Amino acid sequence: MTEHHPADGRFVLDPATGDLHGDNRRLREAGPLVPVTAEGVPAWAATQYSTLLTVLTHPCLSREIRYWAARDELPPGTAIDRIVTDTSMLNAEGEEHRRLRTAVAGAFTARRLEALRPKIEALTGRLIDRLADMPPDQPVDMRKEFAYPLPREVISELIGIPQAYQDELHELSDAVAQVGGSLDDTPALRKALHELLGRIIDERRDTPGEDLITDLFRLRERDGGRLSIEELFATIELLFIAGHVTTVNLITNAIGALLNVPGQLDLLRSGKCPFSAAVEETLRWDSPIAYFPMRYAVRDVEIDGVHLRAGEPVLACFASAGRDPGQYGPTAHVFDLSDPPASHLSFGHGPHFCLGAPLARLEAEVALAALFAAFPEIAPAARPEDLAPLDTLLGNSYRSMPVFLGPRAR
Repeated sequence: MTEHHPADGRFVLDPATGDLHGDNRRLREAGPLVPVTAEGVPAWAATQYSTLLTVLTHPCLSREIRYWAARDELPPGTAIDRIVTDTSMLNAEGEEHRRLRTAVAGAFTARRLEALRPKIEALTGRLIDRLADMPPDQPVDMRKEFAYPLPREVISELIGIPQAYQDELHELSDAVAQVGGSLDDTPALRKALHELLGRIIDERRDTPGEDLITDLFRLRERDGGRLSIEELFATIELLFIAGHVTTVNLITNAIGALLNVPGQLDLLRSGKCPFSAAVEETLRWDSPIAYFPMRYAVRDVEIDGVHLRAGEPVLACFASAGRDPGQYGPTAHVFDLSDPPASHLSFGHGPHFCLGAPLARLEAEVALAALFAAFPEIAPAARPEDLAPLDTLLGNSYRSMPVFLGPRAR
């Protein structure tokens, strides 16, 4: 539960809240930009759709950490620390951002994604076969057994992770994606993941293929080493983690919504609504990202009547913007496939719009269509309010999504 401290007027964001959307409602009601404390960091939270849109595109706000006045006071080892100190394109701006983003954009072209579609469909088919072998009357965790392995395998393929390293890599990324497993997501675990990716990149330098690691080494040769080894490394790490963890949340959240909101699955099964509508409505209604740090005021600026001083950080509240009645009307809190959103901000906006958005959409559509066709009697095995949330400020989903699959369709 997010607490309000009247003494300094700040809301303290709770990463383990059991009521993210209730917390966000209170934040929106407090104003468009609200003073919060997030993992010990004081910041402004952009809570409403129109304000978030302004923040994501404002020329006086930058993702470059050098503009953050209090950067030396950042507590180490937190989720915020990991994001804001990332040296990839995530926190670059202007020409530097364009240079780094262009280096990987080729992996996400429509042509590359269409070439990936048969692989995504085949992988989904194998996962469905595996689910069908499980006892139909026993709860099965859809996050762990379905929503997670699909994007993890796809991003491994896209990046070019050799088979020999996949088990070790998966064990570490299990912890990052919070899908159970034996390890916890700690700074030491992140260091181990970082070192393993380093070994993989070193090995792949001499074994080119049709993948992103090869693309980046070729680019490095072509541009005379302008893309440094550190930048190449940070890019691979960013794409590996960002490239699957958020899609796990998207697929998990969509399964939860379709099983728990009456009548929605019927709209899909009858053909009245396409599965793309389920993906977009999930992105709006239950965004895979709760809060995302940070943008910093480059100079004093006023946004929606709130004065920001130079150097102050702003937190993007994606899950809050998706349920803003100011944008979506009085039924913003209702999951309704018959009225999908004209737009949402769950992939960001402007120059930093999520590069992997088309891939996430493709994976989620293929996965959901296959799952609900294969198991016509699929039903939730727990009430949404009884499911444990992810214990992180960044992600919005559940630690597990237990269902009864029922018999496979003949």
